[in-house]
Amino acid sequence: MIAYDGSDVAKAAVRHAAELFPGRRAVLVTVWEPGLAMLPTGPPDQLGTIPLPPDPATVGAVDHAEQDHAERVAGEGAELARSLGLAAEAHAVADELDVADTVLDLARERGAAAVVVGSHGISGLRTHLVGGVSRKLIRHSELPVVVTRDG
Repeated sequence: MIAYDGSDVAKAAVRHAAELFPGRRAVLVTVWEPGLAMLPTGPPDQLGTIPLPPDPATVGAVDHAEQDHAERVAGEGAELARSLGLAAEAHAVADELDVADTVLDLARERGAAAVVVGSHGISGLRTHLVGGVSRKLIRHSELPVVVTRDG
């Protein structure tokens, strides 16, 4: 299972997975967030009133666009993986709790042998630490987790 968001570090994770697991089957998973259009579009006004969420048709259109984007990104990742010798398939999945839990649930469901993820790290003084998703994967996965760090 390779968590893939299209970033440079995610591409590096695919390359590392191909080096570590040559010729193996791989699932490139891109997680997307349903319901983003439901989030408030601005701060409360002077009376503390929070702006109303958009109508259901707009929410549905945004969700559809997010899913389409995730499918394209996952497809690009799978294409990269195939070019590196992996038998890869793309999988876009809606986030149920958070990205790490969603990746772990899919890894378990698909019988993955390991999870590969790129880490964007944390900016500032802690740039050498792994990012939030990779950190949670390491803490909660019963599967081996391979982390490719950014930079």
